[in-house]
Amino acid sequence: QRLVSLAMLARVVLVALLVAPATAFLPSAVPMLRKSSIVSLRTKLPLLSSNLPRSRGASVFLMSADQFTVGVLGDLHIDPRKMEDYETGREQWIPILDAAKEEHGNVAMVSLGDLGESKSVRPKETSELFAGTTECHKMAADFLGSFTVPYEVVGGNHDLEGLDEFDTDEANLEMYLREHNKPHPQFKRQIAEKTLLVGLGSTVFRAAKYTSHEVTIDDAQMEWFEETLKAHPSTDGWKIFVFTHAPPNGSGLRVLQENHVVNGCCWLNHSDEKKCSKFIELVREHRCIKAWFSGHFHLGQDYQDSITFPTMDPKDGPYPNRGSCVFVQTSVMRGGTSRDGRQQSRLIRGDEKGFEICTVDHQNDGAVRVDATITYTDSNHEVGVYAHQDPTDAGDEYFKVYQPCAGDELHPPDSGYIPYDEDGTLHVNEEVTKETVAWWRMACGRTMGMLNGMLVEYDTSTLAPLGLIVGADELIGKRITVLDSGLMDNCEVGDEEGMEGADCAGVYAGPMREQAVVMFDPKSGQATVVQPNEDGSYWRKIVRNKMVRMQEVRRLKAAREFARQALNLSEEDEDPEVVSSWGPYVSTVGTAKRTGVAGLTVPAKK
Repeated sequence: QRLVSLAMLARVVLVALLVAPATAFLPSAVPMLRKSSIVSLRTKLPLLSSNLPRSRGASVFLMSADQFTVGVLGDLHIDPRKMEDYETGREQWIPILDAAKEEHGNVAMVSLGDLGESKSVRPKETSELFAGTTECHKMAADFLGSFTVPYEVVGGNHDLEGLDEFDTDEANLEMYLREHNKPHPQFKRQIAEKTLLVGLGSTVFRAAKYTSHEVTIDDAQMEWFEETLKAHPSTDGWKIFVFTHAPPNGSGLRVLQENHVVNGCCWLNHSDEKKCSKFIELVREHRCIKAWFSGHFHLGQDYQDSITFPTMDPKDGPYPNRGSCVFVQTSVMRGGTSRDGRQQSRLIRGDEKGFEICTVDHQNDGAVRVDATITYTDSNHEVGVYAHQDPTDAGDEYFKVYQPCAGDELHPPDSGYIPYDEDGTLHVNEEVTKETVAWWRMACGRTMGMLNGMLVEYDTSTLAPLGLIVGADELIGKRITVLDSGLMDNCEVGDEEGMEGADCAGVYAGPMREQAVVMFDPKSGQATVVQPNEDGSYWRKIVRNKMVRMQEVRRLKAAREFARQALNLSEEDEDPEVVSSWGPYVSTVGTAKRTGVAGLTVPAKK
């Protein structure tokens, strides 16, 4: 009887040792599992599951303190009319997650946001967009809660798009947080011994200064993020895995979408130069950041450019200066949302020695493929190895961004770099084509280069593309020259009214000299000066937020209906011409790939 009692006592002690730490590892967000998911979770977990808390927020190390498994889902864009791919994808994930629960128990899922389809899912009934609505987030929470493991989510650029249901971003955000049972847009979850999952979510849509599809991390989250990094230094053995919808500037990822690059919504906080660069500065400063996962581009994971390592062999190129962080692009689950035909998710498997980055291929029965292996050499360094080469599928195309390489002490700049002549003038020595590769630095420090026939501004520090300066419609067939404009001979501004006393203002020589970027058409003889913005940047912030553009489209529609009635037009008659007048803007489109002004810098429309 005494032996039986001792055995029972041992079981109680074992349970206490395994379960008690839960309160010490509670994340900032403790959302609840939905009832339909709780039943399957408790029946499939190991024997100790009856002692687990019912929230999906507690971090309980079941068997191994070091091992962990995390599933990462890219942009879901759930459409209730097209659920087959989601159901198939989930069924492919369940055996992977079940195996991890049996092996070590430290398992979670992370969604990278953009949870709903950004169009009407009942077009015959309503024009209301599905993304960002209460219905959308309820459905997304049900889906994410059905994977039988805890989940976390970060907001993407479409997750506050409930424009017809909510008047403000704040009201939309409050609903989003409530439906996913999140106290804050960010999250922090301890998944294993001294291993954190940290997420940051977008909180701006209607109030966006420029495009609504910029992923904006607010100041409060940034302050919280920086304090979290300081509190978990690598010198104490901490490892942090970060999750955001879009990647940060400086990630080095090159599997990008052209529309994101040219419209200023490619990187986190893209349109704010200082805030945009803050993320990579934190990565460089805090080597506890071991990996950063993002989505946003709807492109596949088969390419090596979808993963970048923090260091490389000097024989392969200059030091990338990305701290201790591996950056990882994540694809999509549903076929209709993929931009290159791939349907894939990411899988992270890690322990105290390092981690694997894998692909779960939803077009191949959920097969798991190892893409890269990262081995820790010490608390501040690691070695990454790609597990396979890029595929060579026939007809496989994606937008691979040309990113200049400035070189370092051991490596010269790449062959596209153009230096200045002895007289301080720079020439792109050919008529621009789609294939032209060239880049240069302005005296003010700004960096420009050619990309698919476009003139693009690049970040001065990371050389990541920032946005469109001149579109291919206006530039192809012309030459580019950069010349000094602050020379004394050019100072005379004449007798123009309002310019009195401005002669030679701000003119000086030296490395910060004043310059002019000139496009010259050798056929027509026309020269066009590319003027900078007021803040000194050159890339064109010419797309407003979606709410403003939708209002403009509705005004056009109302005017068209008025004109039809005023002109007594029948249904068989063509729509009357309706035009708009703006200040600095030229259209209602949300993707700006053209910069030419018809009849001025490009031929007039016929």
